[in-house]
Amino acid sequence: MTKPRFNKGDAADAMQMIATVLDGVLNKDISDGKYGFVLLVFEREGETGSRTSYVSNCQRQDVIAALKEVTARFEGQPRTEGHA
Repeated sequence: MTKPRFNKGDAADAMQMIATVLDGVLNKDISDGKYGFVLLVFEREGETGSRTSYVSNCQRQDVIAALKEVTARFEGQPRTEGHA
């Protein structure tokens, strides 16, 4: 049995639902929204430069700072094989 494929609209709707649930879990009893997140979704074989979508509960500049931090951390680690 093959899995149904999402189109971009389906993926965007799913991402919004996931973001709502994730924000509710992370910030359940916190009125100031202490925990931020960004969810990145991309097609593994998609065209470079137009394949990543994101949803977040943060301002864009906070997402950029977080991505720079993670990129620096990834680039400083030795290369590994496999999936995490």
